Amino acid sequence: MKENTKKYWRGVEELSNDPEFSKNAEREFPEFVALKEQDGTNSSEGSNRRDFLKLLGFGLGAVTLAACEAPVKKAIPYLNKPEEIEPGTSNYYASTFVDGGDYCSILVKTREGRPIKLDGNTLSPISKGGTSARVQAAVLSLYDQTRLQSFQKNKVAITDVAKADKEISDKLSAIAASGAAIRIVSQTILSPSTKAIIADFKTKYPTTEHVAYDAASAYGILKANQTTFGKFVLPSYDFSKASIIVSFGADFLGTWISPTEYSSQYAITKRLGKSKKTMSRHYQFETNLSLTGSNADYRATIKPSEEGLYVAALYNQVVGPLKGKKLGIESTLKNQAMVKKAADDLIAKKGESLVVSGSNDPNVQILINEINSALGSYGTTINLANPSYQRQGDDIAMSNFVDDVKAGKVGAVIFYNANPVYDFARGLELGEALKSVGLKISFNERVDETTALCDYACPDNHFLESWGDAQPKKNSYSLIQPTIAPVYKTRSAQESLLIWSGTTTGYYTYLTNFWGNTILNGASWDKTLHDGVLEVSSTEEAATEGVFETAAVESAISATYKAVQGIEVKLYEKVGLGWGSQAANPWLQELPDPISKATWDNYV
Repeated sequence: MKENTKKYWRGVEELSNDPEFSKNAEREFPEFVALKEQDGTNSSEGSNRRDFLKLLGFGLGAVTLAACEAPVKKAIPYLNKPEEIEPGTSNYYASTFVDGGDYCSILVKTREGRPIKLDGNTLSPISKGGTSARVQAAVLSLYDQTRLQSFQKNKVAITDVAKADKEISDKLSAIAASGAAIRIVSQTILSPSTKAIIADFKTKYPTTEHVAYDAASAYGILKANQTTFGKFVLPSYDFSKASIIVSFGADFLGTWISPTEYSSQYAITKRLGKSKKTMSRHYQFETNLSLTGSNADYRATIKPSEEGLYVAALYNQVVGPLKGKKLGIESTLKNQAMVKKAADDLIAKKGESLVVSGSNDPNVQILINEINSALGSYGTTINLANPSYQRQGDDIAMSNFVDDVKAGKVGAVIFYNANPVYDFARGLELGEALKSVGLKISFNERVDETTALCDYACPDNHFLESWGDAQPKKNSYSLIQPTIAPVYKTRSAQESLLIWSGTTTGYYTYLTNFWGNTILNGASWDKTLHDGVLEVSSTEEAATEGVFETAAVESAISATYKAVQGIEVKLYEKVGLGWGSQAANPWLQELPDPISKATWDNYV
């Protein structure tokens, strides 16, 4: 085993080998507070525990004195105090936390115009007043001094932003006129108004395409649903209606897709009362012990190379008896008895069952779809009529983008809330290939791996400084409103795209017009802004039947999944840090993992 050579210092003095520090390095306390020895005699300095308490008291007093001697800052009182602000009294504003596909409707607690706490919005039918560690910690990132504090060109601060806007617009026009490709690369975008702005941007620059990917990808589910139901969508799952739950590596209570939503649903199935005498039964097949696995009634440890085989085994045990279909995949799995027990329970609770998988393999997800179809889960625990938009990333489209950059076909690229050089599988290739792209722009809030390679850094506002909207599901909308003026000289990404498109309308006006024309449909803007959320009705019926062709799927699974000997590696998403977009947040770094309790450092 490799020896750990990492060193830690108690301060700058130790790092620089300060002579005074080295002299007293072995002393726990200063010379004048040496304590009595255990035999009752004093040490050479002749101090006792009372002296130590005196020193402790002086230390606290010194901190207080130092605080009193802080630099004087002149505070200017309000000439016309805003009616809603009372010193010492908190105000709350409904808003929305969005980080890629992560979504939560929130209430922002402010005091004297500064956000200090994020709580869940109980009016949201999705998050239902819940939050996550990432949501709670997001308020700290607003005040992060490592955020980009102004626009930059080639890592030098831009003093004339209007001139830079003109430069960028001219370059985009020239690139579009030459026929070279322009790409906007982002994580999942939940904002319908932002998608409309991107569509307007495409009208101005016709060679533009929007490429979305997710670091925590659900492409396998999206592709499987396109194959079986003709819809490239992620269904809404309702764990509250499931009496039997079977999960293959999906940590739906911790990290998978929408854990805040699923946790509240799952809790309902475990809660007993006068009208509810039974709890749900939960089977978990996984490699590492997850938060979801730790709550399961039955849990089996499986290797990553076996996941497809376990899904195939459950398929034969469920679809075989119900539909008379069976895969010709034979394998020796050590947890066959548990698979059989799970299958029997699923069949016994047909219509009240739910099977999910965290696999990003479309072939595995197609088998999951047919299992759920045979169990009658579509229309009960799974809803395709009101799909979730929390994962829209297309891995193939993103991979094609990397190929286009390497082939020299891309003349300009704009990165919006995306760091693919760090978090996409082909990030290293992309980082090398970006050198040949003529115009590279980043909207990211800090100098990350991708922004460092860009010509222009045009940092987006923090979500607590911004107007915006979100559509986490087809029939669900929510608004984002600013609770503080921009801390730094940043600008919303939507505003930048509008300016470069030649639009004189500001984003707030664009947003209100967009909602009035396409979403509100008679509903009140003021009430929606107050509540934070809006639900719309839909008459579309949920799809319950799909087309299942399993010959190719069976062949692919047989070729991909084979029991092997030796150690296998399983990479997984952390409950706190997720895929790393908030890795600069110390609150999340110091948050102990709910299972291992590890904090701050890397396991390896």
